Amino acid sequence: MLSRTADHLFWMARYTERAENTARMLDANYQLALVPQSDEYAALGWRAMLSISELTGVYTAAHPDMTSRDVIAFMSSDRDNLSSIVNCLRAARENARAVRGSITTDLWETLNTTWLDAQRMLADGVLERDPGEFFEWVKFRSHLSRGVQLGTMVRDEAFYFMRLGTFLERADNTARILDVKYEMLEQRGGASAQPLAQSLDYYHWAAVLRSVSGFEVYRKVYRDVIMPERVAHLLILFADWPRSLAANLDELRQIMGRVRNPRSAQAEAMAARLHADVRAAQIADILREGLHLWLTDFLARINELGSCISRDFLVPLAPEPAAEQSQSQSQSSSSPSQSQSQSQIHPHAA
Repeated sequence: MLSRTADHLFWMARYTERAENTARMLDANYQLALVPQSDEYAALGWRAMLSISELTGVYTAAHPDMTSRDVIAFMSSDRDNLSSIVNCLRAARENARAVRGSITTDLWETLNTTWLDAQRMLADGVLERDPGEFFEWVKFRSHLSRGVQLGTMVRDEAFYFMRLGTFLERADNTARILDVKYEMLEQRGGASAQPLAQSLDYYHWAAVLRSVSGFEVYRKVYRDVIMPERVAHLLILFADWPRSLAANLDELRQIMGRVRNPRSAQAEAMAARLHADVRAAQIADILREGLHLWLTDFLARINELGSCISRDFLVPLAPEPAAEQSQSQSQSSSSPSQSQSQSQIHPHAA
């Protein structure tokens, strides 16, 4: 397969998954914002989400206040935010159009209809009327596109490069969704023994689980009240659940074995090491080290793996202009894994 074709398929899947995961993060914060709480604590949740997505600087440059309405619009429909849901859906559609002959008609029509319907819904004011409706719709359309992909595509290299993009993006975003909570705790000054704070913590963890479709899974696996260490265990180490880091890394390792080429030994070794390190980890050790620190390291390594995959299999990303590169470096100082993929639309999707 031509590297340019693989490149489009890989990024088509990544942007579809990114749109879904952005909707999941927004939905978790939106649902939590409905719980009685101070304005300061509510703003903290939105600030943490922007911080973990490395978009604080871009947001504050255009918006003087941290309000739920502004953040939702910025992350959902802002054409100037290259990581907004609408831009991700557009990028997925444009990458699919570029390789129309390598995907099925059903998959193309699914992605194209998603892009057209998203524009119509946003023009009809769905974000002002009911943001949760839009987030659920984005998740549904992402599920639909993956179902059509699984149900209509031949299991060839085109299929596996799409899956590679899906699992790489999902691993990155699952780590970010989990890290948003700890970013909030750190900014708030750690866990509190006050009843109100404990109540907010419970609802926040419940929202985090629901944001990754893990609430029922948690109840089935642990059969207990929601505890932070068990939420972390589910999202990181529980390999039988398809959104955990362990499960995504297992998929990545297997797929890379199917698409290997003479140059891919380093990428395969990097994926194998990261997979082995996560599977060997113990949640008690991760929490003792510091979950935020562990997740930051994981995000750096998954981004390095993505760069290696791009170099070995795909069309290498064009270097950023000096000014943009300086801005990306300053934004990535706390969490470097998205400086390349989150801050700019991939060249072939623009």
